[in-house]
Amino acid sequence: MTLGKQLPTPLYTLGSERFFELYPEQAPNELIINLLGLSDFAWRALQSQPALSDMLINDAEMALRDAPNPFQDLILSDVDEAQCHRILRHYRERYWLKVACLDLCYKNEIADSIGYISKLADELINSANNWAFTQVSQVNGKPLDEQQQPLAMMVLGMGKLGGQELNYSSDIDLIFSYPRSVKTQGGRRSLEAQVFYNKVAQKLIAALNQTTLDGQVFRVDMRLRPFGESGPLVMSFNAIEDYYQEQGREWERYAMLKGRLIGPQTRYSDEFYQLLKPFVYRRYIDFSVIESLRKMKQMIAQEVRRKRLTNNIKLGAGGIREVEFVVQALQMVRGGRDANLQTQSLLKALKQLNQIKVIGEAEAKLLERNYLILRRIEQYLQIFSDQQTQTLPDDEPNQSRLNYLLNQVDFSHCLVFIEKIMAGIHSEFEYVIGYESEPVDPCEGAFVSAWEHTDISVLSEPNEDWQSALDDFKSRLTKTKIGTRGRDILDKLMPLLLKQLTNEKASGAVFGMICQVLNKVISRTAYLELLYENPGALKQLVLLCCHSKWIGEHISRYPILLDELIDPAVLYKPTPLSAYKDEIRQYFLRIDSADLELQMEALRQFKQTHQLRIAAADATGVLDVMKVSDHLTALAEAIVEQAVNIAWHQMAQRFGIPPNTDDENKGFAVIAYGKTGGFEVGYDSDLDLVFVHNHDGTDQTSGTKAIDSRQFYLKLAQRLLHLFNTRTASGILYELDTRLRPEGASGLMAINLESFNHYQQTQAWTWEHQALVRSRMILGQSELQQRFAQIRLGILCDQREPQKLKDDVINMREKMRTHLAKGDSELFDLKQDAGGMADIEFITQYLVLSNAHTFEQLTTYSDNVRILTDAARLGCISNDTKEGLIAAYIDYRSCYHVLSLDQRGRCVTRDEFATHISFVTRTWQQIFQLAL
Repeated sequence: MTLGKQLPTPLYTLGSERFFELYPEQAPNELIINLLGLSDFAWRALQSQPALSDMLINDAEMALRDAPNPFQDLILSDVDEAQCHRILRHYRERYWLKVACLDLCYKNEIADSIGYISKLADELINSANNWAFTQVSQVNGKPLDEQQQPLAMMVLGMGKLGGQELNYSSDIDLIFSYPRSVKTQGGRRSLEAQVFYNKVAQKLIAALNQTTLDGQVFRVDMRLRPFGESGPLVMSFNAIEDYYQEQGREWERYAMLKGRLIGPQTRYSDEFYQLLKPFVYRRYIDFSVIESLRKMKQMIAQEVRRKRLTNNIKLGAGGIREVEFVVQALQMVRGGRDANLQTQSLLKALKQLNQIKVIGEAEAKLLERNYLILRRIEQYLQIFSDQQTQTLPDDEPNQSRLNYLLNQVDFSHCLVFIEKIMAGIHSEFEYVIGYESEPVDPCEGAFVSAWEHTDISVLSEPNEDWQSALDDFKSRLTKTKIGTRGRDILDKLMPLLLKQLTNEKASGAVFGMICQVLNKVISRTAYLELLYENPGALKQLVLLCCHSKWIGEHISRYPILLDELIDPAVLYKPTPLSAYKDEIRQYFLRIDSADLELQMEALRQFKQTHQLRIAAADATGVLDVMKVSDHLTALAEAIVEQAVNIAWHQMAQRFGIPPNTDDENKGFAVIAYGKTGGFEVGYDSDLDLVFVHNHDGTDQTSGTKAIDSRQFYLKLAQRLLHLFNTRTASGILYELDTRLRPEGASGLMAINLESFNHYQQTQAWTWEHQALVRSRMILGQSELQQRFAQIRLGILCDQREPQKLKDDVINMREKMRTHLAKGDSELFDLKQDAGGMADIEFITQYLVLSNAHTFEQLTTYSDNVRILTDAARLGCISNDTKEGLIAAYIDYRSCYHVLSLDQRGRCVTRDEFATHISFVTRTWQQIFQLAL
């Protein structure tokens, strides 16, 4: 045991008070008192498990570097989720407390401590992986290899975890993979490998990442995986190899240097490393990486400035990151030629670089010594309160702790000591990596003058329409509190903005829109700095506002979206259609499941971010109108699913759950109508939804506050309405319209599916059957999906009295047109006027209701285009009629989309669509046999 010198009096007093509160009957123990004075985390841990003090004062136990299996003596299949989470979190608390004591009181070598933390982390991750695999296998069986051995999911640890140099309070970067794409065997139902491993991955992440009453094991970050946040959670070996060989980027090579498989080696481990090796290490000496790493470092430096990070020993000049850049740059340059450099360990790589004379002995010793000192300081900072920080403290208690641990007389001496360490690192970094001389691009004096004097006329190509926008903006500035730093940045930013507006020949309306955005963020200097220090982001803001008034309004309403403008490669590449649900699940792994307000904000921010990406791709022609609607529909479906999961979790906590249900089989389903049902969701669409379930009212839920199942599902639906329709700081989520449910606004909010069927058969009006044409179940377990499909097919295929059907459809259409059409003799309402979109939709619905008893194939799809295609194929309409209606419908929708993006209503001049209007009107009259 090593106690060292006496703690400063305030810290010793704090430690003593805490000790006697924990152990009032015990004699004082100096080691425990010191630990409690130096670490708030140790105080919390010993409050949670007071008996752990016995371990801390046992020299023999503290000398061990053991990492036992958290589940030893337990059968994994018997360990439920709550027990698993508790065991893992108590394990972390025990061993992280041990490391805290080693570092603060036993003066342990930092290289040993970070290695021990990494060893413990490996055991936690591997144990959680084994538990998750066992849990999913119980229901679904296991994927087996050629020798009939289970194929476990392989977990690749990245960053400091991969290098076995983990921080005390680090998050962990993981990538998941599996060797073979084989179906599971031996379970109640067989699953494809991708589905099986996705379930394992989700359970593993939750086991580590979820915050419970016992805390959290690790924050899990999956963004380093192929395709980032939009990529699948887990990929096969083949898919990973294809990705890195075809699409891998330079920064991913840098990241993959640290990739290390967690857990015992298997027969597939070497195969995995071999498939990545050609991507990471080139066979030739590869100096191209220096340029890439230089740019990466500049981006980090920009981020440090933007976030106004000071005294940061990781990201600042001469910080930990610069040592990593030096060593990993030289690994990438020469690692293809020297296999000894192909290691995840920074210190091993540094030693090898010295041995092959790439780095001199003095320089290598300096980098190693200074790196370990900074890592020791980082360790101290994080042990103080188990927080992931690399910023030197600005509060007196933690400054005093750091002074004591670094043996400095006061904090000013502490800063001098640290600055000297970082200066030594930075000189080596500049020697190896260097900096590009940032090109000075002085903004022409005319733009500076125009801003300073509020006079657009001084520009060489003045746009007089800008003057009023500039006057208004300057006028608002006089009434706004903006600090000196904000004013300086704004004075630099506005000339650049004027130049960009000139380059794009932007209108006065666009300038006004951008000023509106700036007005919203004017007091938040970080956003002004973002636009100033990222010229690309400023350019995207101007381009998008030129393309779309809706985008400008969207960004001005939600300024957090400015962050999305930094990387055009992401901005103009919407998430793949199949990935929205996985991405929102991954997004919510980082959200506290007990914080409803935060979850509601997260739902809205997820929607706003992805809508912006879709709109950017739409406005610039990357996506056509049909694809835009597909993306907006997929986004809405993902959000509905996540909202149902949130509501279900809340209800289950309060009331328990109905019999024979669980998180995956809720006995609850969502039917989408209208635009959502027909894959035609727009930017400002509401969602027409109906909620159904499969329980009767006599079943009771499982909780201590049990209620009958019917009440449970009614309350679940009401909770969903609250999640969607409540206006938060980020607005509403979607306007949720449930009036299409049986008996409309007076009907139950959630109804048994068989009652839904009975209503449709006995009470529903023709217009409700028309609505059913454009309906589909977007959420629900397979039994509910199948039953709804049977009900829908049965209703739509009923044979109807022809004349009554015609009269009902015509009368409903006339009623809608009378109340909703906004056109006149010159302007044409794309949606509601005669010859418009609603006519085509009614024709489509009529074709289904009048012919499905003969051709049930007409009920296959819920969107107009494919229904019309089937109607022509089956002979219900001519091919010419189909072509004309589809062409008109798509052209109307495309124009409607453009008008929406520019917020110009839905009316156009009649001449613009005269041919389509005439054709649709004539077709309406022919189909309904009206006088021409």
